[in-house]
Amino acid sequence: MQLLEVECLGKTLRLEGSMAGWQQVFWDEQCVSQINAHADSESFTHKFTLQNEHGELPVELNGSLQWQPFALQFQLLVNNELLHDNTLNEKDIEQRQIVKGEKQPIKFSLVGMAGLGLKLLKSAKVVKVLFAAGSLAAYSWLFSIEFAIALILCLVFHEYGHIRAMKYFGLKTKGIYLIPFVGGLALSDDKINTRWQDIVISIMGPFFGLILSIACLVGYWLTDIEILAGLAVFNALLNLFNLLPILPLDGGHVLKSIAFSINSKVGLVACALGAALGIYISYYFGLALLGFLLAIGSIEIFFEYKRRHLSQLLPLNRYAQIVSALWYVVTVGGLSAIIWLVGQTGNDALSLPLKILGS
Repeated sequence: MQLLEVECLGKTLRLEGSMAGWQQVFWDEQCVSQINAHADSESFTHKFTLQNEHGELPVELNGSLQWQPFALQFQLLVNNELLHDNTLNEKDIEQRQIVKGEKQPIKFSLVGMAGLGLKLLKSAKVVKVLFAAGSLAAYSWLFSIEFAIALILCLVFHEYGHIRAMKYFGLKTKGIYLIPFVGGLALSDDKINTRWQDIVISIMGPFFGLILSIACLVGYWLTDIEILAGLAVFNALLNLFNLLPILPLDGGHVLKSIAFSINSKVGLVACALGAALGIYISYYFGLALLGFLLAIGSIEIFFEYKRRHLSQLLPLNRYAQIVSALWYVVTVGGLSAIIWLVGQTGNDALSLPLKILGS
């Protein structure tokens, strides 16, 4: 992952490394120094020369690196003069901005005009409206207009949890898209920099779902309005399904971030076991949609493992791994408890989610 990026002799000097111990220093896009994998010492030293208008200058980048918790202290000396001296922590990595390349001049073409038209549609939020209308029509056809509206409200509240987490980390968001027969998507313009961001953004959707189910359940206890109990239990089932440890579901992202933070082999095994669980569930319940999602998740697992030594995401430290696991267990437990409580009412419709889990 990228550890450091500073200006040096008019170009960008970038330090990249992995938990295995290897490091590479790039000046612009040219690799100028490399340290092979080792785990014996936290300190490092890179010595190399750079060429500018004054000739070749000796450069030294030295410091110490600690992964858990993350702390990078470094000094950059050019021609024996101190150029940079700083210390970075996990917050600095989280707030790092991805620099985008310069935009190319727009040339007139039919393809270009079609792309511009699509961008205008997106900016006018027409696509969101069309997807929302399609979702409402699809769920109304499957169930009823009342249930469809309630389901969409649950989906929106779930996705709003993801959006709130993105905004907490300062990421720009594109908003919520409702996809017929699939659910919803919360999209961002920015990329995450740490596994912790992936954990929080992933689990906040189901956690908001848990809050909504609790609110509906309390409302049912106070008013005896059964539709509130129905919202509580079916919303809980929806979010519990999303917490299955299967990519690309939210639970799969939680599992992936925790497992790959331990090491890449544990990450691969954990994600493969999650995929096997998904195959079993999709076959047992005849869920063709879950099978489609598994295909997408399998591609994600493949690229995650293939780029394991080039990952740009800062791994979780031990404390964050424990907190993430506990947060996941508490959310799953809370949603399961709601399904169990409502299932004790004796109403066949409200007991359906409990019967599904019992099967």
